[in-house]
Amino acid sequence: MTGPAEGAPAAGTAGARRRAVAPDKRTRQPTEVRRRLILEAVVPLVIEHGASRVGVRDIARAAGVSVGTVTYHFGGVREILSEAVSIEIDAYYRPLGERMLACPTAAEGLTTLIEGVFSAETDRHWRLWFDNWAADASLEPDSRQHRRYEEWSDRVAELIARGRDRGEFRCRDVAETTTRFNALVDGLALRRLRGAPPLSIEQARAHLRRFLTGELGLEPSPA
Repeated sequence: MTGPAEGAPAAGTAGARRRAVAPDKRTRQPTEVRRRLILEAVVPLVIEHGASRVGVRDIARAAGVSVGTVTYHFGGVREILSEAVSIEIDAYYRPLGERMLACPTAAEGLTTLIEGVFSAETDRHWRLWFDNWAADASLEPDSRQHRRYEEWSDRVAELIARGRDRGEFRCRDVAETTTRFNALVDGLALRRLRGAPPLSIEQARAHLRRFLTGELGLEPSPA
């Protein structure tokens, strides 16, 4: 029985042979596809390892592209993470804002809001955001992130103003109430992620309900 001819690939290497396509024969993906692959790859890496432990090579490997492709499209890990966080913010807040403003009453919108900012799915968002911020707090705020947070704050203010105008709430200063609410959300989210002391999702929601009850003159929920 004769073996494979010299230089022929051994059995089981077909997959490797297919991957080793000559550069001039490779199918080049559109720029936006490659950028999206890179941005999608960085999120689970940061959540698992932390932003400070993720490098360009890690991102390239996870995205299935070369290091050169990553550096061609982005100036470094910080730029990739900043853009990925902007996308995450939009995906997190935009649907929630639409749901709460579509509720028949502003009071129902508040319930949707409270349940939306703390749920089984939101820890991922908070971990990504805080890790991005903590990785280099000296950086100037990203304009895209800043704009998206302003839009979110506007949606919360719109909900509160709607309830006030319809007589559901009493609120002397919608802007101030909105600022305090968002600050409380951020603080509770950080405490939940740190776990010192532990804070459950329902406990975080209860803090928000108590705040809004007092701030908006609502009837306390039955114990």
